[in-house]
Amino acid sequence: MSENLNEKYGLNPAHSEIVAAVGLAPVGKALEMGCSNGRNALFLAQQGFEVTAVDNNPTAIQMLRDIAEAENLSHLNAQVYDIQDANLSEMYDFIGCTVTLMFLNPATVAEVIANMQEHTRQGGYNVIVCAMDTAQYPCPMPFPFTFKEGQLKAAYEGWEIIKYNEDLGTMHNGAQLQFATLIAKRQS
Repeated sequence: MSENLNEKYGLNPAHSEIVAAVGLAPVGKALEMGCSNGRNALFLAQQGFEVTAVDNNPTAIQMLRDIAEAENLSHLNAQVYDIQDANLSEMYDFIGCTVTLMFLNPATVAEVIANMQEHTRQGGYNVIVCAMDTAQYPCPMPFPFTFKEGQLKAAYEGWEIIKYNEDLGTMHNGAQLQFATLIAKRQS
């Protein structure tokens, strides 16, 4: 399947960190947390992953379901799910959560990350990208949650950190802010 479905359906390209991590991870069972309209889920499905895409927006999920059906992507399952519930039931080889955690209730974030970790198979990967709020770069947007320096990396103690940075970046809406970016591999 060489056609770019994101382009075909007017979606933003897959997040660059998801693209980078897919180059490291063996194809398997993937979960896209907070998938919105499915830009990452479609990319993962096109790479051969068996994808579960979850979001709490029923309209976005229906749009993704419609695309999956139109494109015969039987290995892409879109479900309405509030990731703040932190009650995943299946195990995954790859879990992506990009530009999502900052929209959650701060009281739930640690539990959501722990739930992702618990449901990642040994040798599996987690990819997280989330806004930060630091003294040097105060977050210009009123997100409910932002990471502090080193906070995301600390949450992955015991995992192999493949990539970690806290760099300035640009959101798809043009806003400039600092992001915590992590690609980690579960060791045990």
